[in-house]
Amino acid sequence: MASAWTIDRMPDCTDTTVLITGANSGLGFEATTAFAANGATVIMACRSTDRGRQAAAEIRDSVGDTGGTLNVRQCDLASLDSIESFAAGVEQAYDAIDILCNNAGVMAIPRQETDDGFEKQLGVNHLGHFALTGHVLELLFASDGESRIVTHSSGAHESGEIDFDDLHHQQSYGKWAAYSQSKLANLLFAYELQRRLAAADITETISVACHPGYAATNLQYRGPKQEESMLRMGMMRAANAVMGQSAQRGALPLLYSAVAPDVQGGDYYGPDGLMSMRGAPEKQSSSEASYDEADAKRLWKTSEGLTGVTYDFQ
Repeated sequence: MASAWTIDRMPDCTDTTVLITGANSGLGFEATTAFAANGATVIMACRSTDRGRQAAAEIRDSVGDTGGTLNVRQCDLASLDSIESFAAGVEQAYDAIDILCNNAGVMAIPRQETDDGFEKQLGVNHLGHFALTGHVLELLFASDGESRIVTHSSGAHESGEIDFDDLHHQQSYGKWAAYSQSKLANLLFAYELQRRLAAADITETISVACHPGYAATNLQYRGPKQEESMLRMGMMRAANAVMGQSAQRGALPLLYSAVAPDVQGGDYYGPDGLMSMRGAPEKQSSSEASYDEADAKRLWKTSEGLTGVTYDFQ
């Protein structure tokens, strides 16, 4: 049963190549540690290579000699040029990718724009990962066995709405509304990707999604820091202490989605505890809006237009 699954049940990941965004902190750091501890080759996509190298050194010290390798590479999901350059470097260095973890994200920040003029939460959380996945798709197809694309969403998607008339919240901006929209976009993308893979009779690459519940990480503090709000900073600290589970526990749904043998394309995993905020990973259902195929197709076409990235399923 998925609900009994713990990090101790991670399989041997020798000869497995994992690409994970946001690998140097929070859930990405914990997932990278777990993969490395089980012998994987991990491509750590980090906005800051300095922080990435520091994280890699900490992970090596903690897991010891497992046969796993860590490769820190610069990738800023707020820049389409950076994503394209990163993907080109990975393609030159690797023959295949077995697991792609679309993990990095920003949450509830004051309105900002990416290098390409996208509202930053949508730009980083969804559009950046849409572009990255498209760029490395051939490497995922080249995997010897089943390859997986795991997209990290959030329970906040349940209040999300895709505002196609004001997708970048230029007319009206609410930090939580923008975040929820981006997390709903993650699920619309993950499910639509699986539908397109299936329509092309591609069975050896699957797309799945997950959410961490309430995991106490630095993600919650970025918005208050940027707003210079000591009140919100204190509120987040209190909420993390009372309601949050550890980042290590929060990474379990991501890890389960990436390696568990019973995972199928289009699945969605999250914690099995009260209100899905903490606990062991289990298969769940996301919001009704996340399964809206018309919205998913429209978002896909919009994402292609904004990023200039199209997917080749042949």
